[in-house]
Amino acid sequence: MGAIENSKVTIVGAGSVGSSAAYACLIRGSARHIALYDIAAERVDAEVLDLAHGSQFTGASDISGGSDLSVVAGSHVVVITAGAKQKPGQTRIELAAVNARIVADLMPQLLSVAPDAIYVIVSNPCDVLTVLAQEQSGLPAERIFASGTVLDTSRLRWKLARRAGVSTSSVHAYIVGEHGDTEFPLWSTATIGTVPILNWVGPDGHRFTPDALDAVAVDVRDAAYTVIKGKGATNYAIGLSVARIVEAILQDEHAVMPVSTVLPGLHGVGGVALSVPSIVSVKGARPVDQTVFSPSELALFRRSADALRAVTDSLR
Repeated sequence: MGAIENSKVTIVGAGSVGSSAAYACLIRGSARHIALYDIAAERVDAEVLDLAHGSQFTGASDISGGSDLSVVAGSHVVVITAGAKQKPGQTRIELAAVNARIVADLMPQLLSVAPDAIYVIVSNPCDVLTVLAQEQSGLPAERIFASGTVLDTSRLRWKLARRAGVSTSSVHAYIVGEHGDTEFPLWSTATIGTVPILNWVGPDGHRFTPDALDAVAVDVRDAAYTVIKGKGATNYAIGLSVARIVEAILQDEHAVMPVSTVLPGLHGVGGVALSVPSIVSVKGARPVDQTVFSPSELALFRRSADALRAVTDSLR
């Protein structure tokens, strides 16, 4: 189909995540038109004004927004960040009941003004909310998906790159599964350049060991808790992740990204939303069916699916 001209993205929720996503989209020029929508009129008006004041220093993108639903009309992509935020010590799953109600109320309203948009769910627990929203909306699975482990994968590549002494873009590794406590890296296919990660020897002779990789995986899994403990929320990195997903859609990039879609039966797993490498384009997101799992990784993948299925079933 090609890139969308005169493109528009609307970010729903003017909290720290939504506002950071709007800021990232604005400075990166992710879309021609960027809108911010929230029912909290004073907050959203202030955020839009603050962003607009800096528009001299950005590209051709413009920023608008408000508390009226008409703000969303004409959107090619709608990003949902609205909901209660994760508190220190609270898991994403514990947020499920509150945010499920919020998204259930939002979806019919958003669809009434942006029926043809691609919907990206960022509110947590994003995997669970994606399944419920897809069922409630009736949208095809490729048109409603979660940001998933795009940020977790960025965290992983950053940590590996620092230890290997290379640029982050030279690390090819993915976090898959739940965006949360049961997520895990696909170590069996991870490489630095073309070198399998356990074979990599850094300039100083550093090598990765299985134990060291396990420690990296734990650090990545718990990274959000560390940030939340220190500053109360994660916002900048997820904002950048959202901007990158929006660009892949609007530019019809067919980029491979670990977003979370409702799976049709990948490796026997279906009916739940989990992150796997997926092709992201103007049509939405489609899982890469040829993704390879080792036997131990496949067991972890199914464990992640079972955990999310239990939470999702409890909210139906």
